[in-house]
Amino acid sequence: MTAMPKFKISRRKFLISSAALGGGLALGLRLPPFGPEVVRAADGSPEITVWVAIRPDNTTLIRAVRAEMGQGTITGLAQLIAEELDCDWSKVEIEYPTPGQSVARKRAWGDFSTGGSRGVRQSNEYVRKGGAAARMMLVQAAANEWKVPASECTAAASVITHKPSGRKTTYGKVAEAAARLEQPKDVPLKDPKTWKIAGKPLKRLDTATKVNGKMMYGVDLKLPGMLNAAVKDCPVFGGKVKSFDAARVSGMRGVKKVVQVGDSGVAVIADTWWNAKTALEQLPIVWDEGVNAKVSSADIAEVLKAGLDAEQAFVGNQAGGDVKTVLAGAAKRIEAVYAYPFQNHACMEPMNATVRYTPDKCELWGPTQNGEGAFAQVLEASGLTADKVDVHNVMLGGGFGRRGTYPNDYVRQAVLIAKEMPGTPVKMIWSREEDMAHGRFHPVMQCKLVGGLDAGGNLTALHMRLSGQSILAAVRPEVVQAQKGRDPLSFQGVFESGEHSFSYTVPNLLIDHAMRNTHVPPGFWRGVNINQNAVFIECFMDELAEAAGQDALEFRRRLMAKHPRNLGVLNAVAERIGWGKPAPSGVHRGLAHLHCFDSFVAAACEISVKDGNKVRVHRIVAATDPGYAVNPAQIERQVAGSFVYGLSALFFQECTVKDGRIEQTNFHQYNSMRIAQMPKVETILMPTGGTVWGGIGEPTICVAAPAVMNAFYRATGKRIRSVPLKNHGIELV
Repeated sequence: MTAMPKFKISRRKFLISSAALGGGLALGLRLPPFGPEVVRAADGSPEITVWVAIRPDNTTLIRAVRAEMGQGTITGLAQLIAEELDCDWSKVEIEYPTPGQSVARKRAWGDFSTGGSRGVRQSNEYVRKGGAAARMMLVQAAANEWKVPASECTAAASVITHKPSGRKTTYGKVAEAAARLEQPKDVPLKDPKTWKIAGKPLKRLDTATKVNGKMMYGVDLKLPGMLNAAVKDCPVFGGKVKSFDAARVSGMRGVKKVVQVGDSGVAVIADTWWNAKTALEQLPIVWDEGVNAKVSSADIAEVLKAGLDAEQAFVGNQAGGDVKTVLAGAAKRIEAVYAYPFQNHACMEPMNATVRYTPDKCELWGPTQNGEGAFAQVLEASGLTADKVDVHNVMLGGGFGRRGTYPNDYVRQAVLIAKEMPGTPVKMIWSREEDMAHGRFHPVMQCKLVGGLDAGGNLTALHMRLSGQSILAAVRPEVVQAQKGRDPLSFQGVFESGEHSFSYTVPNLLIDHAMRNTHVPPGFWRGVNINQNAVFIECFMDELAEAAGQDALEFRRRLMAKHPRNLGVLNAVAERIGWGKPAPSGVHRGLAHLHCFDSFVAAACEISVKDGNKVRVHRIVAATDPGYAVNPAQIERQVAGSFVYGLSALFFQECTVKDGRIEQTNFHQYNSMRIAQMPKVETILMPTGGTVWGGIGEPTICVAAPAVMNAFYRATGKRIRSVPLKNHGIELV
């Protein structure tokens, strides 16, 4: 790797500069040094482009910087690179560069962040060019050796063939020479219609190591001489440590040190994590709980309720017309208020990180959805310069947004604790209780919807008022400031344009947001704001259809003539579920759709209800148009997995506040659906191509809940407008 100039940079400046540089990645496929000097991978293999290194035995090392947390992104990106590289897929291995290496090479690998379903959709072009450029360089190296034009040579399965003579060589044999060539400036990409590796349902690259137990997660990591730390933060957000009596536990088994962590936390460092946790539980701590110590869920609900009718709000979608006047004169006016709670990510692997700090070097090993974000946190917390800091990727045991760029609180804690034991690696693990108490929660939100119908049952006006938290106000206030107080992410799925645009044409439309932030910190929860917005708009569409005396599907179709891709997925699920035909006895159907993360998604379900409250979801049909499908088999798994997450949230999951703190402490209070409760999932994949690539991991999560809620109404005549359903005595069986 090239030497990196010494400089000191703040986390804030690093993040801003990273974002600014992110758009120019196509220029970063190969960086200095050029010419005869060869850049090498960790094992000494020559690097062809920053995305590809080739071993002499013809093994292809494909670089990956997006985080793998079970969603299959790494396999998908490897398929795209391998497709353009024309390498032997059976000999592909993954190598993870570090953010420190990337920064030292002027962000050669670009964005390390994995969130917002961006892993494939926002890096596909430059990683494909990295593979294509490497293939061209390897072919040119072989042509130079044979003294023939490169145009006479072809490449397939890591073998280069000179067509006129039949001579062959392997990538491994010419890799050293190829690495000395300058990268081509014109790098054409294949037509997806010709794909042989990408677009195919290939097996994941990480399955074997997960099955045989070799996969290393953050909580598994062991380093020589490593100590362990358990940490406890003030149970009330915004509170601080007042005092603690370290002497009471300093003599307990294995305890090495008791330290304060920032203003609000205390940690015990010991030989084992269990000894650290045991001592921490017995450590007397006095908290200054601050001004939020008496806040309850009821208090928060009242604040949000007031926002539903507040004069001041930030507009996210105003399609024209005079909503107020048209609603006042409507032949029929329909009004409803919906609510969505705080929810925890509840990753199976709690927050953790291992850090070794010295005055000359600070390294972190751990699970993070954004290596650069973690790098910035280590940079700031350590106080060192960027050339003395690095982050090493470790497999995530779940992410769902919790391990994203902001706020990476656990990373900062781990560094501060390790600084108390210079030269010794310290692994910090949050207990499950700490993880539940100090999440970055799905934002709490209420929504008031008012619709107006004319005498013919046409929707003439719609006002959708959101009242609740802004994630960006908490984690990226500069974005909200630039938007003059508006958080654009609050309008995901109902925005005026872009990747989350509203899916209906209504002549008089107003969608706005009364921002009401709480002391409970919000975070990016899988699907983020589409989860509540899909419930709000798609359940209300069913209410409007009923008021108009129309079929729910036909009512939607009349509003979707200008939204053909939305209509395409909606029609697909309706046809597959048999919407126009009678359902089996005792079975009831519901549907929903949305445009989000540049994908178009829809779901239709069949449920039955026993005793008025026992729900069995028999079947869900899901259609997805993501533009392009890199691995169809993995997409099917993602869709099914998203329904586990979405249905668990619908039926079971809520975080409540009492005395300023989160009440739920473990899975006995924050449940998840079981295998026996899982419905049959039928995935319809219908990529329509085009210039835009859509996401996969998050879009479909949002349509399961409203589809089931709409079906429940048809089964029982009861309209449910808040989740989780357990609060209404409804069970999933």
